[in-house]
Amino acid sequence: MTHFPLSFPRLSQRQIAWDSAVLFLAVFWIGGCLILDCVGMPMLYMNGRMTEPGFASAGYSLFELFNHLEMLLSGLILTGVLAMRQSHADCSVEVSGSRSRWVLILASSLVAIALAYTYVLTPHMGAIGIALDMPGTIHIIPSTMAWMHGAYWLTETTKIILLGYLLRLCYDDIDAQYTKKS
Repeated sequence: MTHFPLSFPRLSQRQIAWDSAVLFLAVFWIGGCLILDCVGMPMLYMNGRMTEPGFASAGYSLFELFNHLEMLLSGLILTGVLAMRQSHADCSVEVSGSRSRWVLILASSLVAIALAYTYVLTPHMGAIGIALDMPGTIHIIPSTMAWMHGAYWLTETTKIILLGYLLRLCYDDIDAQYTKKS
């Protein structure tokens, strides 16, 4: 029986840089969150769109799509962090044991937040909003909606802080790689 050894070439940092990929994905995610939270939703509110019939279903569709994008981004970030653990450079975040654990905890927390948005918070808020869209009903916003909005903003703030800290760690690694070469 012939045995063909399978050898994979070692990839250089120039060929694949996981910390740069994680940095790019985190910046993209923060940008999308800030555009949605600080530009999109306030403009809809100021234009009176939130009082129109059908807004709850349109809002649910928008957030459902964005939540799935967040799940994809969080999964890619976690994949990048796990890949950094396998092929770490001399000055990578993954060399230090405590920093390595922090990055893994941050990435796992971002996945948990994306899952909570997609499968808990958005469906419940959408269900309450759909009930408010029914014709002939008095539009009194239930207290649970206010609680859920508070939970959303708390989770959103936590997510942005976690992404910012992840950005800082990845940027420090990239900076250390370039200063080491110089």
